Amino acid sequence: MKKIILSVAAVFAFGFANAQEEAKEAGNGGFAKGDLFVSGSVGFNSAKMDEAKGSNFYFKPEAGYFLTENIALGLGLEVGTAKNEGIDTYSDSYKTNNFGAEVFGRYYFTPASQFSMFAQLGVGFGTAKTEAFEGAEEAKVNSFGVNAGLGLNYFVANNWALQANWAGLGYNSSKPDADGAEATNTFGLNVDMSAINFGVLYKF
Repeated sequence: MKKIILSVAAVFAFGFANAQEEAKEAGNGGFAKGDLFVSGSVGFNSAKMDEAKGSNFYFKPEAGYFLTENIALGLGLEVGTAKNEGIDTYSDSYKTNNFGAEVFGRYYFTPASQFSMFAQLGVGFGTAKTEAFEGAEEAKVNSFGVNAGLGLNYFVANNWALQANWAGLGYNSSKPDADGAEATNTFGLNVDMSAINFGVLYKF
């Protein structure tokens, strides 16, 4: 299986914490009350086995504002598409387009430092439309979720930072948009690496 991740590789070395105060004095990063930031990540995965192939693409932009020195409120979006042509032997070939939005709050433990960890709580919704290549009827699924996790920011310049966040604990519900369909509800802790997103952040 061939897997390509087109996301910004964020390598957070905890030894950088020793240089936080020096970076602060040099004006290298950190957040303060009133700061506005935008961030995002993009990814692409592909797989191929003989004549079968599949791919997945997503784009996740977000923006936030520091209400206080430690608390930021923001909005995130997710746009993605997935194609399957025989990779999954239990289903027909299909294409899925999805869209989601999330309102989140973050608490930063050391916001003024070059390296900072934050806790995040988000509430979001989404929709996914799937269409079989053979022309079968389109299927639509609506989703809702409340997720909590942790994240890291490391400033490589005064306004630019690398970011990683992990949405590990949450409640999620999905329901097909069809008469009589029942919702699927899940609650639990996700320790899979797929729950970690890497990206870049720009502070205004």
